[in-house]
Amino acid sequence: MHGKLFLCATPIGNLGDITSRVLETLRSVDLIAAEDTRNSIKLLNHFDIHVPMTSYHEYNKIDKGRVLIEKMLEGQNIALITDAGTPGISDPGEELVRMCIDAGIELTVLPGPAACITALIMSGLPTRRFCFEGFLPNEKDDKKGQRLVLERLKTETRTTVFYEAPHRFLRTLALMLDAVGPDRRVTVCRELTKKHETAFRGSISQAMEYYRENEPKGEIVLVMEGVPQAKLDEEKSLAWQEISIEKHMQIYLDKGQSKKEAMKSVASDRGVPKKDIYSYLVEHKDEK
Repeated sequence: MHGKLFLCATPIGNLGDITSRVLETLRSVDLIAAEDTRNSIKLLNHFDIHVPMTSYHEYNKIDKGRVLIEKMLEGQNIALITDAGTPGISDPGEELVRMCIDAGIELTVLPGPAACITALIMSGLPTRRFCFEGFLPNEKDDKKGQRLVLERLKTETRTTVFYEAPHRFLRTLALMLDAVGPDRRVTVCRELTKKHETAFRGSISQAMEYYRENEPKGEIVLVMEGVPQAKLDEEKSLAWQEISIEKHMQIYLDKGQSKKEAMKSVASDRGVPKKDIYSYLVEHKDEK
């Protein structure tokens, strides 16, 4: 029989947040794959767990992943843990999950701490619709990817969650300010679940001012509000006002829409009833 992969969530700061199910699993598996064995040994020693460990991280995820798959095919059960939080979120765990699925190996997730969800709830910003961006692409390696992420922020209506390192934080805030303006609300969460946990709430410009005077330290989760849909609709409507209704109609007629369909599209773009567009066209039908 094949072994099984257990993705185990570990504390993001407070060791008391580990679940009894995770502890039981870590004690019972044949091998623990850890993002950083030097970090994880402290956790295992604290809970008196003496199962063998092996490293599994971003730089060996393919080769070591194959080794772990082979061990599970031979019947070993393996637990995967990250430095903090739930493996598979902004770490190479997602690669091992895909490899297990391709190999027909059973896997399960033992839920627990996740910094992105903890910060989202703490932020006070809307939680019904949200998205997770993790770390922005590194500008040196992926300038195009970074620009695409920031460009989408201009029209993103969902609350968005980011991770950031303290030494890059002010620069990231400056990039976000350029992308969406100074007034977008954010919550900056630091050292979640730890003794010095903090949550700064305010606009992007206020956050920049605060962290210029108070050096950011520790792991950071930034939660940004989405742009209200009503504001987007208003901006879109105003943009369409810059061209005539006749030219606006022609755009949709050129796309193959019927006159009736085009009037409906134009009315939607401009935020007015379709009858207003119809009345305008009737009134001006003889004008050149």
